Amino acid sequence: MAMMRALLLRKSLSSSPLFHDTTIRSCLLNMDCSAWLYCQLSSPNSYHSSAKFDLTDLTQPHLWYPNARKKKRNVFLHMGPTNSGKTYHALKRLEASSSGLYCGPLRLLAWEVAQRMNKAKVPCNLITGQERDEIDGAQHTSVTVEMADVSSEYQCAVIDEIQMVSCKTRGFAFTRALLGICSDELHVCGDPASVPLIQRILEVTGDNVQIQYYERLSPLVPLKVPLESFSNIKKGDCIVTFSRADIYRLKKKIEAGGKHLCSVVYGSLPPETRTKQATLFNDDRSEMDVLVASDAIGMGLNLNISRIIFSTMKKFDGESTRELTVPEIKQISGRAGRYGSKFPVGEVTCLNGKDLPLLHSSINAASPVLERAGLFPTFDLLSLYSRLNSTKAFYPVLEKFLAKAKLSSDYFISDCEEMLKVAAVVDELPLALYDKYLFCLRYHNYFAENFSKKGLVRLKEIFMPGTLQVPKTQNQLKELESIHKVLDLYVWLSYRMEESFPDREVAASQKSMCSLLIEEFLERSGGYKPFKKAQPTAQWLQNKYQKKEMQKYFPDVNVESD
Repeated sequence: MAMMRALLLRKSLSSSPLFHDTTIRSCLLNMDCSAWLYCQLSSPNSYHSSAKFDLTDLTQPHLWYPNARKKKRNVFLHMGPTNSGKTYHALKRLEASSSGLYCGPLRLLAWEVAQRMNKAKVPCNLITGQERDEIDGAQHTSVTVEMADVSSEYQCAVIDEIQMVSCKTRGFAFTRALLGICSDELHVCGDPASVPLIQRILEVTGDNVQIQYYERLSPLVPLKVPLESFSNIKKGDCIVTFSRADIYRLKKKIEAGGKHLCSVVYGSLPPETRTKQATLFNDDRSEMDVLVASDAIGMGLNLNISRIIFSTMKKFDGESTRELTVPEIKQISGRAGRYGSKFPVGEVTCLNGKDLPLLHSSINAASPVLERAGLFPTFDLLSLYSRLNSTKAFYPVLEKFLAKAKLSSDYFISDCEEMLKVAAVVDELPLALYDKYLFCLRYHNYFAENFSKKGLVRLKEIFMPGTLQVPKTQNQLKELESIHKVLDLYVWLSYRMEESFPDREVAASQKSMCSLLIEEFLERSGGYKPFKKAQPTAQWLQNKYQKKEMQKYFPDVNVESD
């Protein structure tokens, strides 16, 4: 339905006089932020000249969501450190509601909440950018925050990890959820450092705001001595480092001691693989009793960690190598000693003694108060602005809009550097503005050229199922992780342009195959044998499952039997 509205809007913008087409107005009424625009369009003399109404004026984003503004929402701020029970209390309210929405920052969190709700006999849908699992009769939905529906009404909604409202790339999605969700109760969970900013943002909405602070449920003890030697590693330890190469280097070094086998968790692993690695680490029957991980453990996984050990207190953030911030150190350290786990007291230390002062000062410090929340112009704003400037090129539209955007002191425009890079590429292709916008949203132009030629992208044109194998080297592993990302992008696009990307099922199945093959690599690299002996190996699944899928989806491909 959303796609149909976008197509109608795209057609109207390309063929009708600006702001005088009733189709544009009817489409706008059904699109995010568009009811606000419709009111502006409908007012007398609004568009007799471009100076009458400034599309780049983003100083009152709360007015973009008239459905939410019609309610006087009861907003409950659940604020506290990691492992304080704040999200637990919010989810209990969600379970008790007649209809509800959970918004989380990660697919793993959305999946976990959907599982929890359904287990509690509360039917709950799961919707992320790459997944749709809809339950008959469900009145509750668990989503990644970008997928939050701001057009529907709920009795209760939960926004998790609200401190990400200040994230330079994804903060706008949290702002949209905070201002736009139309619910009687809105429960907002996160770091206390976000409270003053949220209070200022909601001051103009008329919502009733209440704050509940939480303390950590189990002790977290910063140790006075460093690890120093890997011979001091013990069961339940988690070694934290910040590069993929260092994760495997440390894993190899620890396992060389002959006492421990290591699970690994890092950002570029498929989510399914991360979950499997976490499960192996948590399970007493498994030999994987040590975890080597990046800051990907900071949220989204329940882990039975006894002690966090920082191998370094510096990370490369995409631009430069810098020291970890106080919030990063506190978020990672807080994963030790999860309440109710077999390690009731969490400990945290460093590999090297020189890093202990920064660790100790950060653990005892309050996180810096958040100053601003992210914003980003919606497609309908950019579409109207492109028409106003008589261009279908996305790069100049976005660049000019961002340069002219007017903001209040509580907001910033989300980082668009990567989006602009993709925009410069897709502008060379014969694509409509909405299609360019979609490719830019994922910071990727991988399928754009194929799509521009005939409006249809078959998976076999860029990837041949049946060619995946268990990686034997680190480079092959990295390549397989990249393939998983490409397949993930295909699935994401298929939910937005279904007719143009019709091979969603086979892409999803090959994504799963990538995860299984990566898991098998990790098992082999550690000398680990699965504790469930009857469990089929990834190689067995590849031999059986891929051939079946290839015959089903690609009958013209010759599949020979073993």
